[in-house]
Amino acid sequence: MKRPRLALFVLEALPNARAVRRFVADHADEIAFVGLSNAERPSTGGLLGQVRRHLARSGPAILPYLAVNFGLPDLLAPVSGPLRRLTGAGPAVSATPLKDLCRDLGIPTSRVDDVNGPEVAQAFASHAPDLIVTFHFDQILSGPTLLRAPLGGLNIHPGLLPRHRGPVPTIHALAEDTPDFGVSVHRLAVTIDAGALLAQSAVPLSGDTTATRAAILLHEEGRRLLEGVLTQLGDGTLGPGETLPILPYCPFPDRRLLADLRRRGRKLTDRRDLNEALSLSARA
Repeated sequence: MKRPRLALFVLEALPNARAVRRFVADHADEIAFVGLSNAERPSTGGLLGQVRRHLARSGPAILPYLAVNFGLPDLLAPVSGPLRRLTGAGPAVSATPLKDLCRDLGIPTSRVDDVNGPEVAQAFASHAPDLIVTFHFDQILSGPTLLRAPLGGLNIHPGLLPRHRGPVPTIHALAEDTPDFGVSVHRLAVTIDAGALLAQSAVPLSGDTTATRAAILLHEEGRRLLEGVLTQLGDGTLGPGETLPILPYCPFPDRRLLADLRRRGRKLTDRRDLNEALSLSARA
């Protein structure tokens, strides 16, 4: 069996950017199209609506994490070209924003406001991918959308499923008495992070690792695991995977969890992460 054609859905941000850019460069001939999530889409209330919700739930302590992981990379991406020339990075894959990289590689892209809407349905009809891959994507695919790809879908989750289902698993892992970090590749299902487990790796990290840095490292390890799963899928040796129990969903942290992390000296982000965010689209 040949390697499947992929529909790749991404919210490009600090945790996944370098890993997903390398993945796209390595698989350019296999990618049918890339859907880039619009993080400020109207259905989420736009930027201000999202900030208000985060403040109501998590308080101002969440703002540095949001700025480093999402705000700065998004703000600096449009000036990536001049920055790369100034720093000497040039066309380096890991420093090139995904939209620009796809343009250079001839891969169609679209901004996704609603992954289950008619525009995405048209992209499936036009490009006929075999398999969906979500690589740090913030929208939930419906059953009908998953059925648009004959081979279904795969997701990279930077946590040890079935624990820490949800959008920020490294924060919840960091909150444990003894943090256990890892990454899982699983089948996409309508229930969030509940599809059959296909590959998983525990990743020991140092005691001073922030939630942000953990997510960066785990997405890179997830890229490696995904390569293995795609190889198995291509040669016909991929099994059905392991059905896991569905444990409680772990949302963005509330004020009490963040206060507990601060009390124990555990950080969501730090200056090293800030420097990485500032250099993400400027330096290889």
